[in-house]
Amino acid sequence: MQGVLTGFAVIAVVIAVGYVLGVRGHLGPQGREVLTRLAFHVASPALLFTTLATADLSVVFSSRLLVTALSTAAVAGVFVAVGAARRWGAGRTTIGALCSGYVNSGNLGIPIAVYVLGDASLVAPVLLFQLVLVTPVAVTILDLSGGGGKGPLWRRLLTPVRNPIAVGSLAGVAVAASGLRVPAPVMDPLTLIGNMSVPAVLLAFGIGLCGSTMPLRGVERRPVLLAVALKTVGQPAVAWALAAGVFGLRGAQLLDVVVTSALPAAQNLYTYASTYGVGERLARDAILVSTVVSVPVLVGVAAVLG
Repeated sequence: MQGVLTGFAVIAVVIAVGYVLGVRGHLGPQGREVLTRLAFHVASPALLFTTLATADLSVVFSSRLLVTALSTAAVAGVFVAVGAARRWGAGRTTIGALCSGYVNSGNLGIPIAVYVLGDASLVAPVLLFQLVLVTPVAVTILDLSGGGGKGPLWRRLLTPVRNPIAVGSLAGVAVAASGLRVPAPVMDPLTLIGNMSVPAVLLAFGIGLCGSTMPLRGVERRPVLLAVALKTVGQPAVAWALAAGVFGLRGAQLLDVVVTSALPAAQNLYTYASTYGVGERLARDAILVSTVVSVPVLVGVAAVLG
């Protein structure tokens, strides 16, 4: 329980600082946009590269990762099906699908893995799966459904290699797969820049809360409720059913996959929504509400399976 509370406390404090910055206007009217662009175009690609370049890619073939991939696909598929039926649009539906299954495996998942599961590396399969596969696919869809979807066919086909998030992820995987060691004069500055990513995202999120209406109101109420329900209840339930019923995981291994699946929606999804100008309210509210709701869910999972 201490790990759950510690992880959420860290996030809450940084978001609160961002909110105060927004209220006082210290960063000016464009503060949120600057932080968002900094995170998306510079800091996050650097963080993804440095994380993946030194990662053990063998975790990709673990049964835990397969459970994560299948549970993510299941809840995202439900949101996509509802979004298509309701005609919410490709970009908005993509953001909602991400909020339904893309867990906060970094700034929240790591401390919870340390304090609840006892090993920070246990969150690595989820982190790699999201960075290597989910993120490049999602940002490509957002590119093609927005401004990136216009222009000649060859330009559209090159969308993944023009997106900084995708480039950072794929470059890191390439380095890890090749076994090359990036020299310190190159890696150290990238690490320093990458360390700005999580604070920038959280501060921008906090600034975005200034002057905003209460969540679960307006036209985004139903998409938000659907995304939160899928994220906080649907995904951990599917992960538990797959892990215990299909893959036969028990004990600590079962606890690992269910806890990581019960993590709330990641804050960087708000960065994607803001960057592409689609589903910003949906992302903001879904992240906020899922973060609050996931606290009792994670405590309950840890108590029952731990």
